[in-house]
This record gives sequence, C-alpha cells and structure tokens, in this order.
Amino acid sequence: MAEVKTKPNKASALNFIKKIPDKRKREDSMVLLDLFKTVTGLQPRMWGTSIVGFGMHHYKSEKSSQQGDWPLLAFSPRKQSLTLYIVDDGFAGYSELLNKLGKHKTSKVCLYIHKLSDVDMSVLRQLVKKSYTVIKK
Repeated sequence: MAEVKTKPNKASALNFIKKIPDKRKREDSMVLLDLFKTVTGLQPRMWGTSIVGFGMHHYKSEKSSQQGDWPLLAFSPRKQSLTLYIVDDGFAGYSELLNKLGKHKTSKVCLYIHKLSDVDMSVLRQLVKKSYTVIKK
C-alpha cells in the first residue's frame, strides 16, 4: 500500500499565506483562513508545503486499500484556482448550495474557485459549515 505523502508539519500557515506572491490569492487565502477558523474553532496547520488544514480525521477508501490521515477541512491557493478540500465523500448532498454559490468547479472531493469575488460568501460559509458537520460525524 502506498503511503500518503501529504502530512501535517510545524510550518506556519500564516507565514505560508503571507508569502503567496499573487496579491489577490494572498488576500483570498486570508479570508478563507478566517472563515475556516471561525467555522471549525480550530487553528490552522500546514499539510505538506501548500495545504492549510484544520483538524484531522482518519479515512479508509472503500474502493482501494488506501487510508491515512487528512484534515477535516483544508484549502490550498493553487496557481489556477483556490482549491477547497471540504468533503470526503463527494458533493452529492450539496447541489442546492452549489447551485447558489456562483462560478466554481468541483471534482470528487475538491471545490475550485478562481477568486472569492466570483462566489457568494454566505453560501460558501454554509457549504463549509455543512461539510464540517458531516465530516466530524
């Protein structure tokens, strides 16, 4: 079984965000940092070199033998978009909120937003809060 390479470390999430070269991504990341801290009540922790995570849970894939630890919620300011890791079993139960969110894309477990001004922040807050509640269970 392959070992998960993205693990929590002692690097500062705030320092990571402050060093983001793109001003808009840096500002959007600060907004996400505050949003995730407010929703979870947890402090951020770096996972690998570019993921800001909150909390931790152990997962085990039903489709493969992969398992490991992963943040309850996380985001990463990637080059193309802000990547939000806010679900661990897909977006099936989130269609109503996603329809109201604004411009975004999804994959199985990631929400991609080019910039926060493209989305309704109150809807994003609801998505993050709902996801956190579901994952914690």
